[in-house]
Amino acid sequence: MPAQFLVGVFVPTESLAEPLYQLLAQKSFVVSWSRSASEFIDWVVSNRHRVDCLIVQSSAESYQSLSELQQRDILLPALALAVGSDDSTREEADTVEAFSRLYHDAVTTFTVSTTDSLDDAIRMAVDRYLQLPSKRRFDDLPLAEVADDQTDKRLFLLSLQQQRLTEKLQERLDYLGVYYKRNPQNFAKHMSSEERQEFFDKLRQDYQSIILNYFANDKNINQKIDDFVNVAFFADISVPQIVEIHMELIDDFSKQLQLEGRNDGILADYRLTLIDVIAHLCEMYRRSIPRDI
Repeated sequence: MPAQFLVGVFVPTESLAEPLYQLLAQKSFVVSWSRSASEFIDWVVSNRHRVDCLIVQSSAESYQSLSELQQRDILLPALALAVGSDDSTREEADTVEAFSRLYHDAVTTFTVSTTDSLDDAIRMAVDRYLQLPSKRRFDDLPLAEVADDQTDKRLFLLSLQQQRLTEKLQERLDYLGVYYKRNPQNFAKHMSSEERQEFFDKLRQDYQSIILNYFANDKNINQKIDDFVNVAFFADISVPQIVEIHMELIDDFSKQLQLEGRNDGILADYRLTLIDVIAHLCEMYRRSIPRDI
């Protein structure tokens, strides 16, 4: 049975909610309506791995709600619904700009007068979301925050959510694999020399952790492999580069074992680790190819 597209709505103004309600009732989406900011936040937190798009009223109350979600590292496609005509008021424009600054750069504006094109608006919001993260967004963060592991965590959680959403869109809405779009600005080949060195150092550390725990009783090993592959995929890392990282680490382990007077023959077994990781990465790249190619 196809996965259903789940939309969370927080539009407290009745005159704005009514036409939206009538429109959404005609769609095949599953819709959850929240009456208060606290109810909306609680619902999104509880369903964070199922929600596909948020529709919120362009208001200070919604601004605070998305702010709290951002602090919890819950980033989802979002529409900011404005009151009135296509020419929104300055206050609404400022609020939407605040959404973009604080939540994420892919927040998409939408006006009541264009509710007949809601499908297009949702599609645009999803399109833009799948191209996150925006380099500008992270450039604006304080240096200390960019340098710590929290930013890596946010990027990782975002990539997982993007992967989940893409798979659902392919199944439910017949989106093509092109929606696996990655932002080329985040590719390793476009990083500065310092950024690239730091990135590959972190990638080697993650792969080393996988190797050290691959044959151990680690229930999270599959998740670690998925995490590693997600990072590699969105940075456009090739299979030969993964092989190179593997061979470098195995060579280091071999030298260490020889220094300790131990047999390094056991290291041959870790070819299974490499095969496992490459299989996951190749599957990611396979899914990124549009069906009509």
